[in-house]
Amino acid sequence: MIDPQSVFAMNDSLNRRTFLGRATGLGSIALASLLNPQAFGEPSSAAGNHAGELAGGTHFPATAKRVIYLFQSGAPSQMDLFDWKPQLASLRGTELPESVRQGQRLTGMTSRQASFPLAPSKFRFAQQGQSGAWVSELLPHTAKMADKLTFIRSMQTEAINHDPAVTFFQTGNQLAGRPSMGAWISYGLGTESADLPAFVAMVSNGTGNPNDQPLYDRLWGAGFLPSKYQGTKFRSVGDPVLYLSNPEGMDSSTRRRMLDDLAQLNSQKLAEYQDPEIATRMAQYEMAFRMQTSVPELTDLSSEPQHIFELYGPDSRQPGTYAYNCLLARRLAERGVRFIQLFHRGWDQHANLPKAIAGQCRDTDQASAALIADLEQRGLLEDTLVVWGGEFGRTVYCQGTLTAEDYGRDHHPRCFTIWLAGGGIRPGTTWGETDEFSYNVVRDPVPIPDLHATMLHCLGIDHTRLTYKFQGRYYRLTDVHGHVVRGILG
Repeated sequence: MIDPQSVFAMNDSLNRRTFLGRATGLGSIALASLLNPQAFGEPSSAAGNHAGELAGGTHFPATAKRVIYLFQSGAPSQMDLFDWKPQLASLRGTELPESVRQGQRLTGMTSRQASFPLAPSKFRFAQQGQSGAWVSELLPHTAKMADKLTFIRSMQTEAINHDPAVTFFQTGNQLAGRPSMGAWISYGLGTESADLPAFVAMVSNGTGNPNDQPLYDRLWGAGFLPSKYQGTKFRSVGDPVLYLSNPEGMDSSTRRRMLDDLAQLNSQKLAEYQDPEIATRMAQYEMAFRMQTSVPELTDLSSEPQHIFELYGPDSRQPGTYAYNCLLARRLAERGVRFIQLFHRGWDQHANLPKAIAGQCRDTDQASAALIADLEQRGLLEDTLVVWGGEFGRTVYCQGTLTAEDYGRDHHPRCFTIWLAGGGIRPGTTWGETDEFSYNVVRDPVPIPDLHATMLHCLGIDHTRLTYKFQGRYYRLTDVHGHVVRGILG
């Protein structure tokens, strides 16, 4: 007869964790597969079983391998850059018709204004290239690239204030906590580089509004995805990545031995607890060690010829500037980084817009155009999707006092303009149309989930099938929305 107490004792001593810790060296196997997934037949993306059929491949042939997103934080004025409304010149100073506003909500900054005088752009526009796209005189370098770009003039968003609007653009939801675009893409596709992260973010400050809205690390975070998919922020002062250098008194060989010993301890805990964050931390330690070599090489621009610095403009040698970050974005793209996001602050111009936007365009125009030209001359533009734009648009009516030389513009979510290039996008296209006041979309609206769906489509991903189960529900970047904008695809 079997003694029940002995059965309980046996079960207690040979539980799942104990078995995993002792049987066939599973901890060591987990470590080896983590450090060299190809050796175990695992896709380098390590997308996991949540991504379904994707798992390191694509759902269909991709036209883009990577994304460079040039996010213009603060919201550029579409009316002063791309969405020309010449008929407004004769209406300057008159009231915005109620039939146009249609009772749409206003921000607290203009809701109590007694008057909403129309403020046409003071800048000249001209049609550019064979495509005939209208571009402001503020962007002479971008204008020369017009036939390589696709302008979407009918973007729409649900958010009317900066933080929820930027969060919506980055994560597909106005509330913080969801994974960012780059995290979703690195989760689905992984990286092409063994020595650099799949997702890199950089921030620069413009001259248009030096005290512009703050940006938070969660905007390139992983949300509820494993933290291995979060973006790595590159800094302009000190080490490009925090804690990259060895501590004082430690050389590279000592650090290597320390990491090897730490990896063995962590592999035991990984086998015992099966916590994916342990695997993430192990991978981060190894990536940091490799980045001690790859990042200094990446950020050493001494090998770049003089004509490249001239192409990107006078700020391109100065770390932390938008031009420098654009040049660094090209170098990251060359080295297989999957998602590269530049955040450039300074576009929130509620007052003194003509002077402020001119400075902001000087910051960004030449470098943005140079990035397109540089990628193209290296054969990278055809499989790199470049996106330029902010979180919403600006109002046609003036915020504050309208004068002969000055005006300001409030937030406007109903319509704004972005542009895309490369990566399977049809060049020389203008998509969508706004009314004569650049206030409402009258043709081919593009909500943010549609843009997300289109970006994923270019990367070979069906946005409805890239999912992750969290708290009992399957989530995706586009949530329950999104349609591919096929009219802008090549």
